[in-house]
Amino acid sequence: MTPGKLSKILTILVLIFFYIPIFIVVVFSFNNSKSPVWVGFSFHWYKELFFNAFDIWHAFFNSIFVALLSSFVATSFGTLAAIGLYWEKFKSKKYIWILSYLPLIIPDIIIGVSLLIFFVMINIRLSLFTIFVAHTTFSLPYAMMIVFSRLQDFDKSIIDAAYDLGATKFETLTKIIIPASFPGILAAFFMSLTLSIDDFVITFFVAGPGSTTLPLKIYSMIRFGISPTINAISTIMLIGTILLSVSMKKYLKYIF
Repeated sequence: MTPGKLSKILTILVLIFFYIPIFIVVVFSFNNSKSPVWVGFSFHWYKELFFNAFDIWHAFFNSIFVALLSSFVATSFGTLAAIGLYWEKFKSKKYIWILSYLPLIIPDIIIGVSLLIFFVMINIRLSLFTIFVAHTTFSLPYAMMIVFSRLQDFDKSIIDAAYDLGATKFETLTKIIIPASFPGILAAFFMSLTLSIDDFVITFFVAGPGSTTLPLKIYSMIRFGISPTINAISTIMLIGTILLSVSMKKYLKYIF
């Protein structure tokens, strides 16, 4: 067997291993039984989800609210930090880079415990606010790195040309640098959004009463047995993600 054929086979096996569980979740969201054996097609669990599973929707909207807010803040600060590191020259730049990389390599459980201790020490009650702060904290380095990577392809001579034409730093920032790095900013936002919605470990430590997010709710439900309503909401989120990705691709293609 040639290396090329072996590579193709391994790629196909990896894709099958990755997508089969997702396919099973979608299929069994339409199963007419709680058992992992196919009984018949039904929308029963979707009806159960929309009319009786109010606690799941509460957790879902908590996740969406925190994800949108933390992603916006993390992307805003990450973009400004990336532009500052790219644009300005100062002695402590390499130390800031080191500090920025640390959250990317520190295990989530350490970040979660550290944030929990911090919130307890300054006497902040665990709530959606503490989840928002935690999600913003661990998303910010990712946003900064993505935007900075986009700026690496930026032609600095355009900035010099803007200065020669009388543009101020603020005008150069708002009319040249930010529009040129917008695809990176958008990618950073959606990366932060995905990290926030998906996070369990850090959220587990900093969540308080009444601030349950969807991953925490699903975990608590699984402890007492797998409910097909989890399959139903997972399918809805999957379809929503696909539609959002396709629409954003068309939107970016139209703009750029």
